[in-house]
Amino acid sequence: MAISLSKTFLSITHQVFPSEKCRPVSFSGREPQLQRATSMGFATRSLRVPRVSSKTSGSLSSSIDELDKETREERRVADVWREIHGVDDWVGMLDPMDPLLRSELIRYGEMAQACYDAFDFDPFSKYCGSCRFTPRQFFDSLAMADHGYVVSRYIFATSNINLPNFFKKSRWPKVWSKSANWIGYVAVSNDEISKRLGRRDIVVAWRGTVTRLEWIADLMDFLKPISSNKIPCPDSTVKVESGFLDLYTDKDVNCRFCKFSAREQILTEVKRLLEIYQLEELSLTITGHSLGSALAILSAYDIVETGLNVLQDSRAVPVSVFSFSGPRVGNVRFKERMEVLGVKVLRVVNVHDIVPKSPGLFFNENVSPLLMKMAERLPWSYSHVGVELSLDHINSPFLKETGDLSCAHNLEALLHLLDGYHGKGHRFVLASGRDPALVNKASDFLKDHYLVPPYWRQYENKGMVRNEDGRWMQPERPKLDDHPEDTHRYLKQLGLASHH
Repeated sequence: MAISLSKTFLSITHQVFPSEKCRPVSFSGREPQLQRATSMGFATRSLRVPRVSSKTSGSLSSSIDELDKETREERRVADVWREIHGVDDWVGMLDPMDPLLRSELIRYGEMAQACYDAFDFDPFSKYCGSCRFTPRQFFDSLAMADHGYVVSRYIFATSNINLPNFFKKSRWPKVWSKSANWIGYVAVSNDEISKRLGRRDIVVAWRGTVTRLEWIADLMDFLKPISSNKIPCPDSTVKVESGFLDLYTDKDVNCRFCKFSAREQILTEVKRLLEIYQLEELSLTITGHSLGSALAILSAYDIVETGLNVLQDSRAVPVSVFSFSGPRVGNVRFKERMEVLGVKVLRVVNVHDIVPKSPGLFFNENVSPLLMKMAERLPWSYSHVGVELSLDHINSPFLKETGDLSCAHNLEALLHLLDGYHGKGHRFVLASGRDPALVNKASDFLKDHYLVPPYWRQYENKGMVRNEDGRWMQPERPKLDDHPEDTHRYLKQLGLASHH
């Protein structure tokens, strides 16, 4: 259950602030109802926002007790959403950090994190590789109803590609699918939240890998023309990493979940939603973490290159990507093409994370333009796209010093860093009081004296329940939906039906 930023409240404390009584976090194995910071409060009223910092010792409940009583001028997301989504390339919004941009970044980051929290990656589950919830129950099941979005479609991909560590498979012989994995969703803001946001927001969220960093070894690390996989591009020198491209475009016609590629699923659903809401103010926001960030950038490019974001009245729906801990995707020509198309990309990274430094370890945007020009035809010459927001986990007094590379790549830790970031050289102060315990949900990154167990998020009893006879068993889940019946119709409108 999300909380308003006007509450001076942290769920792990028994009494942080005199004015509030706080509930302790339960580590009993039940799905905890953790407190997430929400940006929606910014859209409705002026706020007296608590700022929380940490001391270097003592319990979490005693160290998170510092408030800044400064009252901020009323601002609404509805008034500045285009700036938040990069119309001016975030100039003047990152240093110092714009509070509305920070809260919106956290909100979209939580929508990417939801892909991990909902993913069934237990190899002893016959539903391994699927989403644990139905689309209708998705946000409610994750205590994210206050985000105000409705999932309209799930996205699946085939495992028959060269990124095997991206996929999880069940060890049981009878499973929901032998060649598919759930990799994300499309969602649309409801009427109430759309009013607060100043537009109807369509979100595409991509799942990253759940196998820590093993997937980096799977990268074939060579570029190929994006047009080689039947994605339109007028320039054959525009290239992207082959594994990302295959994951986005491959399909398995014998699998009911992957008979359409992830690309076809995304394009048809976005087209459908744009037709439904074409008379409204609209935005397309694409988010993802890790490998999901690469898919977010690819799909954003595809949507704009195909002209899908241009409505019947010739209005162009702005397309923005909020990328978290993402790798490089393509070459410098891909970067330049993204800029020509007007796709806005804001990349949030931890400076100690190795993933944003790959692929392209030797030839990338950090070397001299002359050297990049000489190396542009090489199959391993990469360039990041968009604007980068660099954060440093050393600045957080909540986090321990560790050589574990997966901690630097952890999304919850990155959202924690966002909450405390106010600009280069500024003191680390949690702006919203977002629960630091979330950092240890799937890592061991919080300092031990905060008494938050590592890897504490557990699926209760590994999904086992008692039946009417008192025996423990894995329950059947509702029938998994595959694809809407009108998918072929939209593929035909997009000129893709001939590929089936």
